[in-house]
Amino acid sequence: MVKRILLLVGLAAVVTTSAAFTAKHGKSYSWVVTPTGTTAHFRGLSAVNEKVAWVSGYTPTDGVVLRTTNGGTTWQSVGPPGAAGLQFRDIEAFDKDHAVIVSIGNNTTDFRVYVTSDGGAHWTQTFTNAEPTAFYDCMTFFNRHHGLVVSDPVNGKLFRLISTNDGGMSWQIVSQDGMPPALPGEAGFAASGECLTSHGHHAWFGSGGGAQARVFRSKDGGKTWQVSVTPINSGPTSGINGIAFHDDKHGIAVGGDFNAPTASPNAVAITSDGGKTWKLAASAPSEYRSGVSWLRGHTAIDVGLSGSDYSTDGGNTWTTFDKGSFDTVDCVHTTCWASGANGRVAYLAQST
Repeated sequence: MVKRILLLVGLAAVVTTSAAFTAKHGKSYSWVVTPTGTTAHFRGLSAVNEKVAWVSGYTPTDGVVLRTTNGGTTWQSVGPPGAAGLQFRDIEAFDKDHAVIVSIGNNTTDFRVYVTSDGGAHWTQTFTNAEPTAFYDCMTFFNRHHGLVVSDPVNGKLFRLISTNDGGMSWQIVSQDGMPPALPGEAGFAASGECLTSHGHHAWFGSGGGAQARVFRSKDGGKTWQVSVTPINSGPTSGINGIAFHDDKHGIAVGGDFNAPTASPNAVAITSDGGKTWKLAASAPSEYRSGVSWLRGHTAIDVGLSGSDYSTDGGNTWTTFDKGSFDTVDCVHTTCWASGANGRVAYLAQST
């Protein structure tokens, strides 16, 4: 049975970007690009369900937020006013009305958090950065109330996090007493809004930029952290860009060198012990991948500048099914969305 794709047959603006690739067990996957009407770069994405999704990003001059409530048939521009010079690098949406966005920019105070409760008709700016050496990369929410945003190490010493317990309406700087020291040059990547993730009371974020690509993990909602080395290649433009956990134990980290998207070996690693130890995937493209998400069971999807892949064995082996460019992917209730540059937003068509 074909899923999703029949809903939009006959709409000229909606196109399948790849021939459906038949996976194991007879299932096939392909991306269906939806008409956003913009060339904005969407690095932030939050899938609510099959019908509702939000994307956040930027043009050369302004921050942009779009929302669909009809499965991508149409998109509405719902970003906050006064977004000139901002880049909305991450978004977390809870339904069609409630969402939180994080911005970056050239100035210290361009690092902000905005919250809406009416589908983007109105936004409240709830956090403004005041630390010149902070650079906020990614956001995660454990539930509708408790969330975290991670910044690069302040003064190059310790990663900084801010937390909320009221859905983003107020934020507090998390004590760094429980944070391991950063390596020289170590930082996060604001490529996909996926360098920080959570499951239950656990949280993880990935790093790169230095001598090692590492994963920091917390079992207490982000209060204290431990860190482990991964075999993903690391350097000034390489490291972990996206991380996703299926449960408290099984996770996937993806990355590579964004300056060499088709020549990035050792870019996917997996863990089965909650992030304590990591090993390279047995078979994966030697290409940069910036986003990853679990679809169902042991099946996961990753995306990057040079293509998209699926895995049906928990991330150990991967097969490419699309060669188009995306920055981020988010799956929920067996529905996946992806977004990237040039206004590209797509949903995953699945058939048997």
